[in-house]
Amino acid sequence: MDIGNEYLKVIKERFKRVKDLADKTISQLSEEDLHWKVNEASNTIATIVKHVSGNMKSRWSDFLTSDGEKSYRNRDQEFTDDISSKQELILIWEKGWDTLLNTLKELESPDLLKNITIRGEKHTVLEAIERQMAHYSYHVGQIVYIGKQIKSENWKTLSIPVGKSEEFLQQMLDKHQPQPLKTEE
Repeated sequence: MDIGNEYLKVIKERFKRVKDLADKTISQLSEEDLHWKVNEASNTIATIVKHVSGNMKSRWSDFLTSDGEKSYRNRDQEFTDDISSKQELILIWEKGWDTLLNTLKELESPDLLKNITIRGEKHTVLEAIERQMAHYSYHVGQIVYIGKQIKSENWKTLSIPVGKSEEFLQQMLDKHQPQPLKTEE
């Protein structure tokens, strides 16, 4: 087994799971909800989506050959809430994720120790992947938290419901128990 290829397989799945949390949150929210913020110092889900997508397009385009902070990126503009519809928000979101996931598909084990730059700072590809995983998880956590605040008692949980931990554990243990071999008599 090649550890690099195994890592790439695992990290692709992890990124997809992080994306899924945000997708399931966004699906529960109205257009108005996507622009809600608790105060002026806070971001809306719409601005977080713009920021994450802008970061993804910049970081993951020409990933191995150019600096991750592209000259065409306007990071400050990403924090302007000017998305006009939920449909537009989803298109922006998907474009960023497509850029990331398509780039990850192209990477191979030997690429992990290559050097790339982000804002002129050298990183191995492995370091850059981990840096972005932490960044996107942080922002997806914000999206989920804002969604929970907005939906309150109407929130549809994305994980194990409170009070159901033991039941879930037993289901997982049952699912992963080796099944006895059937013998013909």
